[in-house]
Amino acid sequence: MAVQPGTACWVSLTTHDRQATEAFYGAVTGWSFEDGTLAPEARVATAAGQPVAGLNEAAAARELPARWTVFFLVEDADKAAELMAERGGTVAVGPVDFGSGRTVLGADPCGAAFGLWQGEAPPRWDVGAGEAPAELCLRTCDLPAALRFYSAVLGWPQDQERWPHGCLSVGARTGDPDPAVRPRWEVAFPVTGTAAAAARAERLGGTVLSSARESGAGGRTALRDPHGALFTLVERGEGAGR
Repeated sequence: MAVQPGTACWVSLTTHDRQATEAFYGAVTGWSFEDGTLAPEARVATAAGQPVAGLNEAAAARELPARWTVFFLVEDADKAAELMAERGGTVAVGPVDFGSGRTVLGADPCGAAFGLWQGEAPPRWDVGAGEAPAELCLRTCDLPAALRFYSAVLGWPQDQERWPHGCLSVGARTGDPDPAVRPRWEVAFPVTGTAAAAARAERLGGTVLSSARESGAGGRTALRDPHGALFTLVERGEGAGR
C-alpha cells in the first residue's frame, strides 16, 4: 500500500562518529547496521530483518548537531518548503536532491526540527508497527500554532483529537538551556526491558534523563546518547504512553 503524503516515512540520526554511534545503539537496542542506498554516508539500522531508522555521518562535515530527525512524505518538496517559510517555520537545508528524491530540513514556528521527503518511502516501515518507532510525539510551545502549521504544510486536520501521530503535548520552552525541554519531535523506540537497556546506555556513556516507570507510568525512559542526541525507549508491547 502506498504511503500517503503527510505521513511520517522515516527517522534518521545525524552523528559525528558513525562507528561509535553504531556500537552504542547496537549494544543498547540490539540493532544491526548495513549500508543504505540513498547516499554513500547513509546507513540503515535493522532489527529482526526489518528497517528501523537511518544513520548519517554528515553531521560533522555539515556542522549539524547530533539529533534524531523525523521525516514526513510530501508530493512536492519545493512547495512544502515555501509553505513552511510562509507559516512561520524555518527552512535550514534544501530543498536539495538526495539519492532518488528531494529533501528539506527545517523547523516549525516553535523550533521543533523535522524533515520532508519527496520520493519513494522505505518499505516495511510504519510508526507503531514492527521494529519501527513505537511513537512520535511533538513537544511544542504553542498548541494552536502547531495545529495550524502542520495543517498547512502537511495537510493534517486542525484538531488535536485527530492528530495523525497521537501524541502532542504543550509546555516545551523555546530557548531553554536544557535541550530536553525545548520544542522537539520525540522519537520512541520499542525494546524488551527498558531498565536493562537504560543501564547499558549509561555504561556506554549515555545519560538517563527520566524514567516513567519510577513514577508508575509504565516502561518509558528518555535518554541522551554520548553525542547528545535525545531519544526514548518504551517497553515493547506496552505502548508508548503519553
